[in-house]
Amino acid sequence: MNSGIQNIVISLGAMQVARRIPFDDPEVLNYVRIGYVTSQVIIMGAYFYVSYKVSRRFQNTYSSDSGGLVTTTVRDYDLSETSKLLRAAYFGVAMMAFFHLYMKYTQPLFIQALMGLKNLYDAKPVAIHVLGKPAEGDLKRPFKAASMFGAAAGPQTDAASITEAEKKIGAKKED
Repeated sequence: MNSGIQNIVISLGAMQVARRIPFDDPEVLNYVRIGYVTSQVIIMGAYFYVSYKVSRRFQNTYSSDSGGLVTTTVRDYDLSETSKLLRAAYFGVAMMAFFHLYMKYTQPLFIQALMGLKNLYDAKPVAIHVLGKPAEGDLKRPFKAASMFGAAAGPQTDAASITEAEKKIGAKKED
């Protein structure tokens, strides 16, 4: 099943379960808060672990960036992807802090705790470096961005596209 559809199904299921949770009870609310914080600690800890593992694994590397064509190393690419995941987690925590502390919404704590763990499991750097899956198929670098309604879109890595990009860069340098 597509990741976007899984997110919708899990969100709708979590909303149904959250309706039955008595958030009016302060003890239950504290347990939900503890669960949310625990899930965020697990998520961020996993991302930091992936960053640590990637930086230790690929020590001697070289990276260059030139115009529209990007040449990078596995280490730098994986670190940048993990950094994106960490920024998304930070943004989610900030949004939940706003919704819960300022607007007094409680149900999103429960739902986001579940969704965060699901997104952690779906994260490609986590699948490669923590779960030990080989970087083949969907996990082949550069990662393709998943689309909800069709084929995944990603950077062009075929020989013709790379040659075309190199020609464009060469033409710009001559001008």
